[in-house]
Amino acid sequence: MRKFLFTLLAAFPLAALALPESLDGNRSSSLYFGPNALPVPDMLDGATSPRLYAEVAFDTFRGFHGDRTFDFFAKVNVPLFTPRVNLSVWMPVIEGYRNTPASLDHQQPMERRMKGHEFGNVYVTTDIHVFRQKRLVPDVTLRVGLVTASGDSDEYGRYFDSPGYFVDTSVAKSVGFKNGFFEELRFVLNAGFLCWQVGKVTQNDAFMYGGKVKLATRAFDTSVAVQGYSGWIGNGDRPCVLKAGVTVKARGFRPLVAYQYGFRDYPFHQFRVGLGYVF
Repeated sequence: MRKFLFTLLAAFPLAALALPESLDGNRSSSLYFGPNALPVPDMLDGATSPRLYAEVAFDTFRGFHGDRTFDFFAKVNVPLFTPRVNLSVWMPVIEGYRNTPASLDHQQPMERRMKGHEFGNVYVTTDIHVFRQKRLVPDVTLRVGLVTASGDSDEYGRYFDSPGYFVDTSVAKSVGFKNGFFEELRFVLNAGFLCWQVGKVTQNDAFMYGGKVKLATRAFDTSVAVQGYSGWIGNGDRPCVLKAGVTVKARGFRPLVAYQYGFRDYPFHQFRVGLGYVF
C-alpha cells in the first residue's frame, strides 16, 4: 500500500504537466492582433524565380474599427544551386500604427496604447519547383517556411510572442496565347499546413488553402486570388482574404500596386505600392 501511494504521489506532477492548457480568453489570432501578426502568406503561382529578385514596398492598412497601420516592406528571392530552388526572405521591416478606442475595445490587449511603432517578423522559406508544366503535367511547387518571433509586442496586440512554420504546395496550369499582346492565362490552386504557438504548451494547427487566376501580358501581369487558413481553436483564427495586384514590366524594373480585403477574421483593407527589380 505504501509503495502504491509513493508511486501515485511521484507521478502526480507528471500528470499535472500533461493536463490540457486552458485557452479561455486566448486571442492569438488574426482577428484580434495587428495586420502583420500572422497574415495569409502570398501563395506561389506554381513556379520559382529563375533570377535574383528584390522588392521594396509601402503598405497602408485601414482597420474596420478606425485604426491605421503603415509599414515598410522588403522581400528577396535568391536562386540557389538551380533556378528551380529559391531561398526567399521577406518582412514588414518597421510598422507604425494608430489605434482608436473602438479598435482597442475590439482587441482587448494587455496594455492599451494609442500609437507606436514596431519591428516586424521575418519570414524565411525554401521554394522548390518540383514539376514543370508539360502537356498532361502541371507546374508544382513545394514551399517550407519559418516565421520568426522578431516582432515582440504581444502586450500591445501587434505581434505574437511566438514563432511559427508552414508547408504548402501550389499546382498551376497555363493556357498560352500565340502572337499577341496577351501571353498566358494561369490557374493556380494552393493547399498546406500552418502552425503557431498560442500558449506555453499549445499550438494552433491550421489548414491553408487558396486559388488564383493570373493574366500575363507583354506589358504587365495581373492576378486575383482568394486565400486563407483555418485553425482549430476558433478564436478568430480562420482568416479568408481577397488579394488583387498588377505588376508592370519595364525592363528589369517591376512597379506594382496591390490590394487586400479581409472577408473573415482579418478586419483590414490593405493597399500596397512597391517597386521590384529582376537582376
